[in-house]
Parts: sequence; C-alpha cells; structure tokens
Amino acid sequence: QVQLVESGGGLVQAGGSLRLSCAAASGSTFRINNMGWYRQAPGKQRELVALVSSGGGTNYADSVKGRFTISRDNAKNAVYLQMNSLKPEDTAVYYCRFVRAQGQVYWGQGTQVTVSS
Repeated sequence: QVQLVESGGGLVQAGGSLRLSCAAASGSTFRINNMGWYRQAPGKQRELVALVSSGGGTNYADSVKGRFTISRDNAKNAVYLQMNSLKPEDTAVYYCRFVRAQGQVYWGQGTQVTVSS
C-alpha cells in the first residue's frame, strides 16, 4: 500500500492563492501514469479539478481553467496544484490521486481549502 501525503490547504480570502502539494511516502519508487486533483464540497459529489499525464499533458475542469495550474515532479513522485484568484465556490476538501502504470489507484487523505468572501 502506498501512502500519499497532502499539504498546503487552509483559509484564504477571495482573490487569494494557495499551493497544494502531494507526494508518495518516502521510499516509493514506482512509476506513476496519471496524477490528479479532485475536490468534494459539502453535499456534493467528488469532482475532477485537474490531471497531468506522465508525458506532461494537462486537463482542467472548466471552472478552474486559467486560474489553477497542475504540475508534477517525477523524481519526487509529487504533484502540485497552484490555485490563484480563488473564489468561495472553490471551497472543498481537495484530494490527490495517483494511478500507477499497472493500474492501481491511490488517494491522498484530503486537505481542506476554505475561501472566504
């Protein structure tokens, strides 16, 4: 079992920025295909925020395009989400998700992002 550790959530005013990080536990040397960020607001289903493939291709939810940037560091088995121009509707628990080359899926524990108006 692989543990993913997230950090970087918090409380920020509308228009502010946060940077989320997610990394596999030390010693994890497996190859990861897709890395992604998802979020779940109270009373809503978990939704995709952004994906980055092993080749560096990215995909974003329409609601965050132009404001969020996903990036990855393969040497560290880590993924990042730079969030700018945050809005109250971005408030949610954010989860990272890794998909290994063999198909196994791993989730982070979640980090709370709260944007005040």
